[in-house]
Amino acid sequence: MSKVYSFKTVQQIPADMDTVWNFFSNPENLKDITPPSLGFTVISKYHGPVMYAGQIIEYQVKPLLGIPLYWMTEITQVSHHAYFIDEQRFGPYSLWHHQHHFKTIEGGVEMTDIVHYKIPFWILGDFARWLFVKKQLAGIFSTRYQVVEKLFGTWKK
Repeated sequence: MSKVYSFKTVQQIPADMDTVWNFFSNPENLKDITPPSLGFTVISKYHGPVMYAGQIIEYQVKPLLGIPLYWMTEITQVSHHAYFIDEQRFGPYSLWHHQHHFKTIEGGVEMTDIVHYKIPFWILGDFARWLFVKKQLAGIFSTRYQVVEKLFGTWKK
């Protein structure tokens, strides 16, 4: 049986909480922080501009060989200026649970992402993770980190 994998990223953003929250809680901004090579497109017609629990967001993504895949997530929990959680309802994973946490710190906001995921097809899924999925996810979050720095500035260490 395939394993459940997880990873965590942390980024300090030199901006105020309202600005950071408003950007990350708007589904339309997802395409701006996703590598263009994934062909990520929000295809929902009625998702709305403000995030809320129960919100369904639909995407098309091309993670492998340009083949389009349908992906639907539900925003299951929202605590304004603190966190939101999206979970896959349909898509490429057996499990996708993504926590987005925000905390005001001196000089800005600390954003933490925690992702738990499972790939279908048992041992073949584990092999696919080893072969390309783990690297692709690392690339997605690396691109996101860089784009966030371009949008909000580099954290002064």
